[in-house]
Amino acid sequence: MAYPEMRPRRLRRTAAMRRLVAETRVDPAELVVPMFVKEGLTEPRAIASLPGVLQHSRDSLRKAAVEAVQAGVGGIMLFGVPTSRDERGSGGIDPNGILNVAIRDVVAEVGDATVVMSDLCLDEFTSHGHCGLLTPAGEVDNDATLAAYAEMAVAQAAAGVGVVGPSGMMDGQVGAVRAALDAAGHTDVAVLAYAVKYASAFFGPFRDAVESALEGDRRAYQQDPANLRESLREVALDVAEGADMVMVKPALPYLDVVSAVRAAVDVPVAAYQVSGEYAMVEAAAANGWIDRERVILETLTSIRRAGAQIILSYWAVEAAQLLRQRY
Repeated sequence: MAYPEMRPRRLRRTAAMRRLVAETRVDPAELVVPMFVKEGLTEPRAIASLPGVLQHSRDSLRKAAVEAVQAGVGGIMLFGVPTSRDERGSGGIDPNGILNVAIRDVVAEVGDATVVMSDLCLDEFTSHGHCGLLTPAGEVDNDATLAAYAEMAVAQAAAGVGVVGPSGMMDGQVGAVRAALDAAGHTDVAVLAYAVKYASAFFGPFRDAVESALEGDRRAYQQDPANLRESLREVALDVAEGADMVMVKPALPYLDVVSAVRAAVDVPVAAYQVSGEYAMVEAAAANGWIDRERVILETLTSIRRAGAQIILSYWAVEAAQLLRQRY
């Protein structure tokens, strides 16, 4: 049969009909909100390049965590911003460092009502801003960095985190973290591997948020945006090393990668809608060029449609509220 007997528009005629036949839905429980906590703040501080996103104080972080739980989001990913840094990123391992303190604060505030996650990387804590320890020649030392990640993972687990997110793109990082957690008795802590992290220009506002001290760039360890097959190799290695979940970062410019990863693995796939994606939409909306709320939900739907079961987004709390209104 063909037109005029076949009329696909019948299934688009009303909002109720469109809801009924929708092939893809985003559930608030699939959203994870990244949150930044800065050491020494007494009040939250706005981030100019991420309008609406804050560097939290410890008190405001606890309140924001409760708000996220009330909105129904599935998780909170914590990032720490220390007041001082050194070449070895010692603040990330220190049990009293800002990230480990923040983990304890949030877990004490919300318990198991949401999944508390933490970024496991040295870049926020190193004076040079790289994700690993440096050799005397200034190159990132992969294997020395693995030992630091192992210590950091144990410290975060001891603070009560439910999921660690090794994000530095070091070879062998998942295996090193898994082995360290298990040896320390933290066998229940899950690993969300940043398995596919591109050397992307979309990370700029994030570096403002964590006050990055980066010297140079990270193209020697993050992936080339031109490559897809390499991503599948990285994912396979991380799953073999014990990753419980894998992530693609960024999301929107790499939906083909999200789809390919989803087809390749049987563990949950996450995608990170990064700071540059967020900032572009906010800037266009501020100029009146787009319908902000519709674009937020459209972008999240596209990431979900590509195959990501978990989506990290700075809009997670607001989007959860919008989704509840829609459905």
